Amino acid sequence: MLHAVSEVAPSGAAPAVGAGRAPSLTTSTPSLTASTPSLTASTGRLIGLDLARGLAVFGMYAAHVGPDPSVGGPLGWVMEVARGRSSALFALLAGFTLVLLTGRPQPRTGRAGRQVMSRVVIRSAVLVALGYALTSLDTSVDVILAAYGMVFLLALPLYRLRAETLAVIAAATALVLPQVLYVLRTAVEGGSWADAVIAHDPLARITDSDGIVELFITGAYPVLTWLPFVIAGMAVGRLDLARPGIRAKVALLGSALALLGYGGSWLSLNLVPGAQAAVSATTHGGSAASAWWSDAVGDPTTSTPNWLLVAAPHSQTTWSILGNTGIGLVIIAACLFATDRSARLRRLAAPVIAVGSISLTAYVGHIIAIKTLGIDDLPTSAALPALACLATASMLLAVAWKRAFRRGPLEYMLHAATAPARLIN
Repeated sequence: MLHAVSEVAPSGAAPAVGAGRAPSLTTSTPSLTASTPSLTASTGRLIGLDLARGLAVFGMYAAHVGPDPSVGGPLGWVMEVARGRSSALFALLAGFTLVLLTGRPQPRTGRAGRQVMSRVVIRSAVLVALGYALTSLDTSVDVILAAYGMVFLLALPLYRLRAETLAVIAAATALVLPQVLYVLRTAVEGGSWADAVIAHDPLARITDSDGIVELFITGAYPVLTWLPFVIAGMAVGRLDLARPGIRAKVALLGSALALLGYGGSWLSLNLVPGAQAAVSATTHGGSAASAWWSDAVGDPTTSTPNWLLVAAPHSQTTWSILGNTGIGLVIIAACLFATDRSARLRRLAAPVIAVGSISLTAYVGHIIAIKTLGIDDLPTSAALPALACLATASMLLAVAWKRAFRRGPLEYMLHAATAPARLIN
């Protein structure tokens, strides 16, 4: 996803980061490019995925630079929707990217399989390092790249599984891992074992952070609860999205998951006696009335089982994973459908699509811009103009860059870093 890979690389060649060929799709299904306009014949790119990536990038921009949702009205609602759900969409697309990198429609095996697994391992290491480098800039942004790289690595062993099996695993991890995370976070609060782990953790020393404990348990993007998003994205990536009705089924499934996640949380918070009061007390009095969909409730300061009833985007609960996955699936299906059916929309959305095709560069670039320009904490009156300027600059630069190059600058770097994998037999 942040790799901006929305195509399949030829077997045995290094998968492109940001552009490439798709012989396995266009040769095994000769009519695909004719019947599916969003899969371009020249590059083999699924344009709808780039559009979804672009929207996710701008959602991140809105969360990091845009006005606070407390401004209210339609603008406040849009800013609230962008929070958390954009990063979930990124994670879903990461799973799709993993499938594209490792072979779609058929997973690579043999020498090609070993090479592609090595490439993914290298990519993951680079993303983890880049994530910590960005975190060291000390901006207000909770950088997702380190967690993203680790989740990418953990999901790699599943790359040969079928869509049905991946969907079952995604559902199981969404049901189980948030509860595991809650138990581990409670244990971290109640004991000193985490300090002992951190003291002996090489990653903690190298990065001046809490290392593995933070990456898997206490961080803003704990690996345990972001793994289900990637696996769900892998399941979608295994589907034949060119078949009639498949995209509609993805959209319907997404709608059902969103209803289940947010609706289940709303019912739980309203039917379980004392649930809202307990959640509010956990967040030092933050209102729990909208905790079934909004981050306005705040972050928990102490553990309470009632927090597991919340579906706020960053709450790391089963309800939130189901709801955010549902929204992400609907967006992906809508982007694929829209770019297929409307050439005019593809032209109008071309700047957003360009940003999505170099999404790693766009993501990293906006954090550097935040640090360089000092726009961490703007007054409300300046937040919206800053967001508009950042988004406009990104689109202009992306369009100009893509006219001359196939990949973004960091996408080229990431692609080059995987070159040693070609030496594996």
